Amino acid sequence: MYLLQGKLTAQTSQAEELADILSDAAQLMKTAEGCKLYILGKDDNDPNAVYVTEIWESKEHHDQSLNVEGVRELISKAMPLLDGLPKKEQELQIIGGIGI
Repeated sequence: MYLLQGKLTAQTSQAEELADILSDAAQLMKTAEGCKLYILGKDDNDPNAVYVTEIWESKEHHDQSLNVEGVRELISKAMPLLDGLPKKEQELQIIGGIGI
């Protein structure tokens, strides 16, 4: 399995709109082959940040998700809202837990 965590920082007062776009992306991921988990989160101490945690059957499945209809359009909508480039994503190896 493949676990990916990322932080996207929105420009001031744009975090809610960014979260809405990412929520739309989460809906699209329901149709993406190999997507096990796509969760959005926020940090009360960093109101402009939106965190994304994804679990996929493989990195290849994640990479293929960029071809799901509508995904590239959502990326285009989200990019102008960001305060700089997304923070480096963490690719992690799953070692255990419950829920998947």
